[in-house]
Order: sequence, then C-alpha cells, then structure tokens
Amino acid sequence: MRAKLIYFVTAAVLALYFVLAGGRGIALIRIGTPLTVTFGVAVLILPVIGVWFLWQNTRFVTKAHQLSTELEAEGGLPVDELERDQYGRILRDSADEVFARRKAETEAAPGDWRTWFRLAVAYHDARDTPRARKAMQRAIALHEKKPVGV
Repeated sequence: MRAKLIYFVTAAVLALYFVLAGGRGIALIRIGTPLTVTFGVAVLILPVIGVWFLWQNTRFVTKAHQLSTELEAEGGLPVDELERDQYGRILRDSADEVFARRKAETEAAPGDWRTWFRLAVAYHDARDTPRARKAMQRAIALHEKKPVGV
C-alpha cells in the first residue's frame, strides 16, 4: 500500500510539473520572437516526453499488478523464502540460490508467463532491476499472447 501511495504522489507531482512547464513553454511561444519560440518549443518537449514516460510506467505497473493478482488467485505467487540480515535486508547468497532455481524453472518452461513472473521477482530480490523489468515485460507479453523476442 505504501508503494502505491508513493507512486501516486510522485505521479501527481510530475503531472503538476508537466502542466507548469507546459504553461511556461506556451508563454514563451506567445512572445513570438525567434529565440523565445525556440525556447518555448524546447520547454514543451520535456513535458511531452515526461507524460509518455509516466504513461508507459503506469501501464507496466498496472499490467504487472494484474499478473500478480491472477497468479495469487492460482496460488502460484513465489513464497518469500529469502534469508535476511538483522536489518531486514535480503542476503545476497540467499537471493542467488532462489534466483538459480527460478532461472532453471523458466528455462524448463520458457513459454509460461508464470515462470517469467517468478523470475522477475527473483531478479528484483537479487537487486538486478533492469533484468527484473525485462523479465516482467516478457511475462506480460506472454500473458497477452504477444510475440516476444528471443
């Protein structure tokens, strides 16, 4: 729940920034000199890119959540079996051990979105966020029956 709240607050702050930056860009364009029009267009590009990025991330998070809900209903969510230190952080050796099992499971059933979902969680636990994201994207694509690259 805390993660959702942080995400929505961050998204709201970004949306406010996009509106304010967009307003400044339009104001610069309205001045009408070549320099201010150039700066105005440049200022408008940032909110456009930001809105696109925020939209893509929101879609990703929503689809990943849908997968987790479906997997939970099936009883297939990965069980937290990771060892932690005294501060609650995951121990690297424990994460590596679970990751090796999840990777083998995924290699045995590469067309199953469930194994890719669990592999994404293992990557995340091993603190490999880029690979966790790619594995989750593959799980989403497989779930939606979209073609996936090798």
